Amino acid sequence: MPDSTIPVVLSIAGSDSGAGAGIQADLKTFAALGVYGTTAITAITAQNTLGVQDWQEVSPDLIVAQIRAVASDMRPKAVKTGMLGGPETVRIVAREIRDLGLENLVVDPVMKAKGGKDLLLQEAYEIMVKELFPLARVVTPNLDEASELVGYDVKDLSQIKEAAKAIQTMGPAAVVIKGGHCQGQPNDLLYNGSEFFEYPGKRIDTPHSHGTGCTFASAVAAGLAKGMKVREAVFRAKEFTTRAVKHGLPLGGGHGPVNHFPDLLKQKIPEE
Repeated sequence: MPDSTIPVVLSIAGSDSGAGAGIQADLKTFAALGVYGTTAITAITAQNTLGVQDWQEVSPDLIVAQIRAVASDMRPKAVKTGMLGGPETVRIVAREIRDLGLENLVVDPVMKAKGGKDLLLQEAYEIMVKELFPLARVVTPNLDEASELVGYDVKDLSQIKEAAKAIQTMGPAAVVIKGGHCQGQPNDLLYNGSEFFEYPGKRIDTPHSHGTGCTFASAVAAGLAKGMKVREAVFRAKEFTTRAVKHGLPLGGGHGPVNHFPDLLKQKIPEE
């Protein structure tokens, strides 16, 4: 198998017809960060800036075929998972990653869309924790997802640290709890099993933040594919995502998408 000079990253996630999140956001992130994005689509959603109207899973056999097609020919340096949907999808994705020996797995434990629609069926939740988390180098929950994972509301820094420790014991090598849903500044916290690292952020007053979580997790995967350590990959991912949110695109009538190419798709940003 030829060894490409361009790192390949595989995204295993759902398709967003509005192209703000999901597979589409992942591919834009990969391109912007100089890695080659490949995909295995797990579900197709009908959505726009106003929310998810409907979604349907891709058959397990076709998901497996997509993963194997990429892995056998273009061997990814990192893998990112997003929307997985149902229990069988979670189970077969974990099996394929394990059996194929795919490394540098970043799990974005997507549970709900920004508008609140469930994107992970309840019966798939325990399978994700039991079978996928132990394969992950990094898991990237937001506060709502972290709260769901630990079983209590995660709000302040002490609770975030406690939750990060608890989630890390579920199997991943490291956990990043994203602070975008925090009151105050959106600081992120990384826990690697022995140390905490804080990544300060500044609140950006914009409704156009659709795709933030997908973009961040994909940026972490891109950094790992380039050979970065987790701490640096998270730092670079936060920088990239913050810039994408700052230049978010005012499209549609709801939450517009973040802007992965602000130098290309220029928006006028008010002076601070």
